[in-house]
Amino acid sequence: AMNYLGDLAPRSGFASTDISFTRPGFGIFAQKRLAPIFTVRGAFNYGRLRGDDASSQDAFDDNARFRYVRNAHFRNDIKELSVVGIVDLFASEGTFMRRVQWTPYFFLGVAGFHHNPKAVAPSTGLNGAPLEEAGEWVALRPLGTEGQQSDEYDVRPYSLFQFAIPVGIGARFRLNDALDMSVEIGYRHLFFDYIDDVGGNYVDLGHLDSDLARAMSFRSREPMAANTGEARNFEAINSNTTEYAYVGADGQTYNVYRGFGHDGVGSIRGGSGNDVYIVTSIQLTYILGSGRMNRAKFR
Repeated sequence: AMNYLGDLAPRSGFASTDISFTRPGFGIFAQKRLAPIFTVRGAFNYGRLRGDDASSQDAFDDNARFRYVRNAHFRNDIKELSVVGIVDLFASEGTFMRRVQWTPYFFLGVAGFHHNPKAVAPSTGLNGAPLEEAGEWVALRPLGTEGQQSDEYDVRPYSLFQFAIPVGIGARFRLNDALDMSVEIGYRHLFFDYIDDVGGNYVDLGHLDSDLARAMSFRSREPMAANTGEARNFEAINSNTTEYAYVGADGQTYNVYRGFGHDGVGSIRGGSGNDVYIVTSIQLTYILGSGRMNRAKFR
């Protein structure tokens, strides 16, 4: 399972995540023991990250109300390849049949992953015209929701291929001569802030090049939460913030809300710091060659 910590988390704290968005994933790995306490593992993991202001935020909570106004959401399918070194607390000497009954361990390594954040398009654009993509999960990177596709802003498009540093802890248990089971939790330190497509400032909507891009960049006025179909609480929104209008670079007038949702062009859309995701797993390991009762050293 993968969980997300970032700009669309319930709070801005380090450990804030919405557990209700947890979804099952899967992985496959191979590992080689090189010493009594040291193992090298290569792995592929697949899982989904999700975040949603409309579901995670309390419209009346002082610490969350402007996130509720913002009304952003995303999902992102992660395909991760990693190589890590594992250090056991208890050494396994001799053959595999003499390995310890259980041991805690920690790991550290490198990973590369592919991602592609998406969100559900609303029924209409900011000008009220129906959107062709209404109700569909739309890839966000090509839209440049924070000005990445505009020459007016010095914001580079983020890559869909990224690196991470996996670090974590686990415990491994011997089930029988050939099988081990492990329970593990790992933190992925990322080097960018757009796994949720939110990381910088609101831009002049007049510099975005399509109705869809403008609608996906600014979602505070949507009457329904696009991801759930539930009506948004505008009594709370209007008690928390105020509206104002500005004329964009394209000559059109845009009505927007102040707050985390908007406090003028150039105000913050996301938080500070890079995003994070957590991988929690239950692993089953089969020891190759164990069926032949060979006498080779386990290490």
